[in-house]
Amino acid sequence: MTDRIDYTQASPEGYKSLTNAYLYLQRCGLPTELVDLVYLRVSLINGCAYCIDMHARELRARGVADDKLALLPTWREAGPLYTAQERAALAWAERLTLVAQAGVADADYDAVAAVFNAREIADLSYAVCLINSFNRLAIAFHRTPQAVAALQV
Repeated sequence: MTDRIDYTQASPEGYKSLTNAYLYLQRCGLPTELVDLVYLRVSLINGCAYCIDMHARELRARGVADDKLALLPTWREAGPLYTAQERAALAWAERLTLVAQAGVADADYDAVAAVFNAREIADLSYAVCLINSFNRLAIAFHRTPQAVAALQV
């Protein structure tokens, strides 16, 4: 697979606006590991190899255990491996990512609101929206994952 266009260069202002949101989310107060787990989970749902590769690498570099990363697609079954906040965030991320299929029921909102305050829910939602945007760009324009690029050298 070869890159179609470099969207970061084709529309630098558009990319900068997404980057500004990313930078905000890094300092918004949500735990960085939690946000990165959300990014990875959403990328797994969307099948974005570029983002899966990037966020898995970032989480490993922060010392997140391989078991936690390997079981992320089945986090509900992995129970205590994930904190209550992480489980609530992952459920919310899945619901928002798949919103066209099932909407967002009051029970879904109530579950995330039991663990996060209003600002945290908003910031978590921004993170889900942002990674969905980045996934769509990377998939549409064939961004090459670092693991694949390393093989092409």
